Amino acid sequence: MLALKGVTRHFNDVAALQDVSLELGAGQVLCLVGHSGCGKSTLLRAIAGIETLDGGTIAIEGTPVSGDGIFVEPEDRRIGFMFQDYALFPHLSVRENVAFGLKKLARSDRANRVSDILSRIGLEALADRFPHMLSGGEQQRVALARALAPQPRLLLMDEPFSNLDRGLRDRVRHETLSIVRDLGMTAVVVTHDPEEALAIGDTVALMQKGRVVEAGTGERIYDAPWTAYAARFFSRMNVIPAKIEANMLDTPLGRFHAPALDGEPHVLLRPQSIVLTESGIPGVVVDRSILGEIEELRIAVAGVDDPLIMRGTSRHDVHPGDAVEIAVKADEVMIFP
Repeated sequence: MLALKGVTRHFNDVAALQDVSLELGAGQVLCLVGHSGCGKSTLLRAIAGIETLDGGTIAIEGTPVSGDGIFVEPEDRRIGFMFQDYALFPHLSVRENVAFGLKKLARSDRANRVSDILSRIGLEALADRFPHMLSGGEQQRVALARALAPQPRLLLMDEPFSNLDRGLRDRVRHETLSIVRDLGMTAVVVTHDPEEALAIGDTVALMQKGRVVEAGTGERIYDAPWTAYAARFFSRMNVIPAKIEANMLDTPLGRFHAPALDGEPHVLLRPQSIVLTESGIPGVVVDRSILGEIEELRIAVAGVDDPLIMRGTSRHDVHPGDAVEIAVKADEVMIFP
């Protein structure tokens, strides 16, 4: 459905996009994730045709739309675009907002199309209300209906849930993605939230400084990241000093098997990969916090610069200053060049 090859875009001396290549199958959801300024929104705008390219090509359903001397205007790409602030017209009703992009249809066809999409998204009861009369979640659904009404072949969503509070965001995100999948839509979603990216995307593409660092399923990119950057983006990490000697990793937390690497390795360990034990590596509790169902301990260990972060759903009767002993789940130690 969507093919990006070597997509490059510069703003003066700043490379907003650098040689980005991705493919997305029909009916799939691609999530672009990364810190602010990494290029994800610029890439979305390039797909939409709002930004031109300095290099590379973009094709939709096998037809080039940008690059190599070709540029198809945004309105001719059959793309639905959902903005971060929803961009609803305050003086138009829900029905009129959804109908806004359907002016080329005959009046009866336009009315039928609007009724159909309002019914599918569950907005019939709100059809004659105005945006200021709606909740944040309802406004979000109206924006989705308006983007879907022209029957686009590709749906683009830029931080679509960031304006909602945490509790509402999870529910609206689930409802929205259910609608998108039920309709068989192909979608590209931009977010800066790692958990949201893992929950949304069939494919997750992590960006940094205009490049795709790595891409894959959410499960793969979390469980087996290829880069230390990805490991640290999607999870809290403990950084463990280490040296490799004869294919063994020598650390203050023990010795572990290691791949053959040149130079000093980056060794990372997730907080849930550390457990308290009766016989292990000695440490001292620095802090204990209850984060809802999660307990977090910070434990100072000799040879490690910062206190180790340990997290889990178990509760431990320990306090700052207590001596404890820890063990590490050896198969969860992450080693990067």
